[in-house]
Amino acid sequence: MAWPVDQAKLDRVRVLMKDQDVDALVVRAPDNMLYLTNYWCMKGYDAAIFPREGEPTLIALEPQLADTQRNSWTKDIRLFKSYDEHDPRPPQFRALDMALEILKQRGLTDNVAIELNMGTQSADRMVGEPTTPTQFYFDAFRKVAGKVTDTTPLLNEARAIKTSQEIERMRLANELAALAMDYTREHMRPGMKESEVGGMYEGFVHGLGVGYKGKVEMARAFTLVWSGKGIATFTATGDRPIQKNEPTLFEIWVCVDGYWTDLTKNACPGELTLEYHKLLDLLLKVFHEAVNHARDGASFPDLDRLIRARITEGGYPGQPSHAICHGVGARAHEFPYAHQAGGGTIRKNMVLAIEPGIYWPGGGGLRLEDNFLITETGNEKLCSYPDDFRLKQ
Repeated sequence: MAWPVDQAKLDRVRVLMKDQDVDALVVRAPDNMLYLTNYWCMKGYDAAIFPREGEPTLIALEPQLADTQRNSWTKDIRLFKSYDEHDPRPPQFRALDMALEILKQRGLTDNVAIELNMGTQSADRMVGEPTTPTQFYFDAFRKVAGKVTDTTPLLNEARAIKTSQEIERMRLANELAALAMDYTREHMRPGMKESEVGGMYEGFVHGLGVGYKGKVEMARAFTLVWSGKGIATFTATGDRPIQKNEPTLFEIWVCVDGYWTDLTKNACPGELTLEYHKLLDLLLKVFHEAVNHARDGASFPDLDRLIRARITEGGYPGQPSHAICHGVGARAHEFPYAHQAGGGTIRKNMVLAIEPGIYWPGGGGLRLEDNFLITETGNEKLCSYPDDFRLKQ
């Protein structure tokens, strides 16, 4: 979807480039391309050249011309063919040749930053199958540039702080996530398969989300659904039946034009059992203390210690086995992360997923997870669906 140029975001990137004496960033990961150009690519063969000064260049597959013209912030769009009768190589080689030639033509070869170390990346718009560079790609830049550096730390730092436009886009994703949860909770029934309920949620997001409020071009949801003793960390959605009087846990990722949520929501057909009432009360107490900690200037390692200490005090030492806090934005999981072996400080305008969980031996348990915008005075919960899901019974 076309959005105005997010100048605050691009200016922040260029300040970091100047500080690190980088002439140009060259990115291929779909989430980095979206971040710098507002173009969410279809196949992952495309590339963007983002110079410290001047107009960025978007290198895109020929069939995507209309998409690039509609959505891209740059007007310098170069096209390459998916199949070229004069060049039998795969299409990404043509994109690479074009990127190298543009760098040379524009005199941007002193210090070029490329994605040497990604860790994770989002999928492209077409399929859940990231197209990643090969060694040939990395080596090609070393042949034309005086210095090749890793753009990942620079973009991690920039992407950690969200602009007002990014927050607006993430609000849309969270709105759709809450609406889908309301719909699914209302229509799920004991005995339905977990996969059936997951399909219901995902179909609702896609059906309502495309065209939502006239602001969304593509909306997708991805879920893991577990009910009763099926609740665990992490297993695939199965054909287990939805349980009455026990929670069904939804691990939810909603993507709206490349911006994501990462949520865990729960619903219970019937009345929760006493043991689950006690577990939910404990987890809500831990969750609320963690959320109160999450404010501008607070420590990430201390947040991890806090959650794990309170869960231990509640009788569940060593839990949870997964991370308890990370950034959300153009990826569902992105920098920064909270863990005791690291460092870092929570800062205003970060969006963080906070997710304590407790799991019982043999199956069952609960996890709570929401996305929080860090504000001047604390934080703001972005998804309206309640964490105390007893309020929805």
